[in-house]
Amino acid sequence: MPHPDPLLLIPGLNCTERAFVPLLPSLWEQTTVTLVNHRRGDTMADIAAAILAEAPPRFALLGFSMGGYIAFEILRQAPARVSRLCCLATMARPDTAEQADNRRRMMALAAGGKFDSVAGANFPNTVHPDNVDDVALRSAHLTMARDTGAQTYIAQQRAILSRTDSRPLLPTLAIPTAVIVGSADQVTGADGARQIAEAVPGARLTLIEGAGHLVPLEKPAETATAILDWLRS
Repeated sequence: MPHPDPLLLIPGLNCTERAFVPLLPSLWEQTTVTLVNHRRGDTMADIAAAILAEAPPRFALLGFSMGGYIAFEILRQAPARVSRLCCLATMARPDTAEQADNRRRMMALAAGGKFDSVAGANFPNTVHPDNVDDVALRSAHLTMARDTGAQTYIAQQRAILSRTDSRPLLPTLAIPTAVIVGSADQVTGADGARQIAEAVPGARLTLIEGAGHLVPLEKPAETATAILDWLRS
């Protein structure tokens, strides 16, 4: 039986809707799917408001990586409109000082005309070690970065740096919540996922073996199964 609420999918930093393409055939069988444009604004509040302005009155919400940060902001702005939440390879806590410094360094390189090198250098950290030499994954990663562009990348990083700590929000959530993460996620990390799952009442954690941060492209079948389990719960 199809799920009654449409599903909004929010991509991550330097990602486009392409990150979700392998999941769509399975998801379309269960519900109406909207691929969200998260490339407008340079604060989480503005990005979330732009999404809400075009969203249906009530919806299920999935945020991938940065998309999870946006999802938390949507829940702050319009909690009654979200019927369920899926946190895919994301975290609720702010950056560490080291992470924030690295973001600023990447922003400076992108602003200085070295955006392709930024995307290329980041790829090994976004996938499972077994997938570092996967040509198709590397190509998809670079294509999404180029489709995003340096200016939008910098704006997204600015929004991430200024985001609100979402940990106080987690215990207040009273909607079906799934947390999905790759076992070798080096970006937001399995620990970040566990923190969300432990704080949200009734949340279910799914650890996907053989995947890093780019889990929807690395392990699409396993990721789709976990999402469908959440939609059917």
